[in-house]
Amino acid sequence: MAASSESILDHIPLFAKELLAGGLAGGFAKTVVAPLERLKILFQTRRTEFRSAGLSGSVRRIAKTEGLLGFYRGNGASVARIIPYAGLHFMSYEEYRRLIMQAFPNVWKGPTLDLMAGSLSGGTAVLFTYPLDLIRTKLAYQVNYISAQKSNQFSSMTLVVFCDLQIVSPTKLNVSGMVNNEQVYRGIRDCLSKTYKEGGIRGLYRGVAPTLFGIFPYAGLKFYFYEEMKRRVPEDYKKSIMAKLTCGSVAGLLGQTFTYPLEVVRRQMQVVPSAAIGFTVYDTMKSYLRVPSRDEVD
Repeated sequence: MAASSESILDHIPLFAKELLAGGLAGGFAKTVVAPLERLKILFQTRRTEFRSAGLSGSVRRIAKTEGLLGFYRGNGASVARIIPYAGLHFMSYEEYRRLIMQAFPNVWKGPTLDLMAGSLSGGTAVLFTYPLDLIRTKLAYQVNYISAQKSNQFSSMTLVVFCDLQIVSPTKLNVSGMVNNEQVYRGIRDCLSKTYKEGGIRGLYRGVAPTLFGIFPYAGLKFYFYEEMKRRVPEDYKKSIMAKLTCGSVAGLLGQTFTYPLEVVRRQMQVVPSAAIGFTVYDTMKSYLRVPSRDEVD
């Protein structure tokens, strides 16, 4: 059985292994930090109820009223979005790194290579998955607006759960079919279809410029710091999970600090563990899938 699995792995293309490792890393990291994400959303949308209870009181309240699964509500939609993003992010980083090395064998060495490849991979991942993020944002906005208004003119609306997001039931729309002058979407497909009909491809990429502006430096610095720190880890500890977690934590924190200095205090609790877990699972999956070291590939 072991020999059979090894032969299967030998026939999987390198880029596919990296894509799989990156997607699993992103999904796993997102699931681990899901309780923090749920608490953050509740603090933002239901301030009176949860902010007054504090962190520990909010945790007890969710556990009592919703059980363990309450901490992971909404995680399905997040994971569905992050898997393709993370897979493309990690895979394209490796591909860009190899391409740069081949094109500039005597120039692009050291941390500058990771900075450039990381920045390009971040932009690539955003360009391929931005429509998914746009749709998620539209649906989330619709849910928040309806939640805020349902005690008034929207009190008679029936809400249904679709892919971990509350969407307006098609049988209970108001007469105009609008919410706060915005078209009501019945779900992911409906939102995608209407957005495309309204603006075509440009409509699906509305607002992508600021996202790219932010992701280029962050993604580049994140990979730069992670690879630079790994180079300084003693040889005996290079395969240590704790060493990878530490490198990932610091890389995520430094990347966020240099690119979003005003938000780091508010977001570091969420971003540092996510980056640490993501990098660690990615490197671990690469070892399991027998992805050759970069020195062998380069």
